[in-house]
Amino acid sequence: MTTLQSTAPTFDDVWRTIQELALMSKETDRKFQETDRQIQATSQQMKETDRMIKTMSKQLGAHGNRLGEFVQEMVRPAVVRLFRQRHLPVHQVMANLIACDDNGQFRAEIDLLVINTDTAIAIECKSRLTLDDINEHLERLAIFKDCFPQYSRFTLLGAVAAMVLPQDVSRLAYRKGLFVLAQSGDAVEIRNDDSFQPQRW
Repeated sequence: MTTLQSTAPTFDDVWRTIQELALMSKETDRKFQETDRQIQATSQQMKETDRMIKTMSKQLGAHGNRLGEFVQEMVRPAVVRLFRQRHLPVHQVMANLIACDDNGQFRAEIDLLVINTDTAIAIECKSRLTLDDINEHLERLAIFKDCFPQYSRFTLLGAVAAMVLPQDVSRLAYRKGLFVLAQSGDAVEIRNDDSFQPQRW
């Protein structure tokens, strides 16, 4: 006659299982805490990275502004001579003209304005000229006489100047009737050919 052995767990089995579960729970808690620490460290690193990116963006923006000012200072002494060679008898150059509305809100800024008694040439100066810069300058030229009514009877022409001037940008400026000024060695030159007909505003 075969004796059936009991399959019910003993007290030791239950106690051992409870201890194993307690150890597993502690290990799980430890892993969760470690994960929390890693998340907090990652979050801190991301905040620090964001702060560094913002700082670098400000520095690059300031650097870009200084380069634009450098281009302006490079172009300013040459523009009267260059436009006289194009049979535009200009004689005066003004820098950084700013227009505001009646509430003192900014409306437009012209980097350089070259004039004679009846013609004005508004020049936008950039370290690197982009297609967006061209379009923004065209918008500026469209509102120029409203912003600067003292020149309302002048023939207004437009120009762009840059140290770095991609060909597609130069071609767009030309097609839109803008004079294109660029660096050539140590000097500045007008890139438009003799057949160029400037747009008048």
